[in-house]
Amino acid sequence: MGRPIRSQKRGKASPKYRASSHKGKGRVRTKNAEITGEVKDIVHDPARTAPVAVVEFEDGDIRNVLAPEGLSTGDEIEVGVSAEIKEGNTLPIGEIPEGVPIHNIETQPNSGGKLVKASGTYAFVVSHEKNGVRIRLPSKAFKKISPECRATVGKVAAGGREDKPLVKAGNAAKKAEARGLSYPTVSAVSMNAVAHPFGGSAKPGQPKTVSKSSSPGSKVGSIGAKRSGKKNND
Repeated sequence: MGRPIRSQKRGKASPKYRASSHKGKGRVRTKNAEITGEVKDIVHDPARTAPVAVVEFEDGDIRNVLAPEGLSTGDEIEVGVSAEIKEGNTLPIGEIPEGVPIHNIETQPNSGGKLVKASGTYAFVVSHEKNGVRIRLPSKAFKKISPECRATVGKVAAGGREDKPLVKAGNAAKKAEARGLSYPTVSAVSMNAVAHPFGGSAKPGQPKTVSKSSSPGSKVGSIGAKRSGKKNND
């Protein structure tokens, strides 16, 4: 018998594969009311790719919201139907003109932002139709949602995050540790036979497809694949 493989160790959630989620800044959510607030600070959130703005609303409530590009400490943001089309303001998507970049989009009215929350991403309104508003997502897919769903105007900050080089392996290791990943990652075919089903030199050409009912130690590769090999488009 071989020893437990990497996927089995990850499933046990040992400290090596456990993200430091306690370092996060918590949920990002805005108010469900016509209200204004002031940005008190913009902070780094280890659990996210985007920075977080700490906003104090006029009723005294302090909440975290995603920081769009151009937002700075001391700025005022508005929430509600009458909000101005300005970076950081949140309003129903039916009130947003076509072509305006938006993020943190709700899928159901007042359910909280679900779409377009990663750093540097944005969507925009394509058209206002009778039965909904059609938007274009960063994936270039189109989606129709209710005009009562809210969205925040602007593009999520930290768009150049991927442009900065890691420079050294230590930075890559810290990046992986913050997300509960293993670094460095060893290729399965480079391992010994005892460490992985693809390892060892005695069995070259090992097929990648494996049954859904396989044992945990052998369930790697293309699990329950419907097809394999090169696709014929003829």
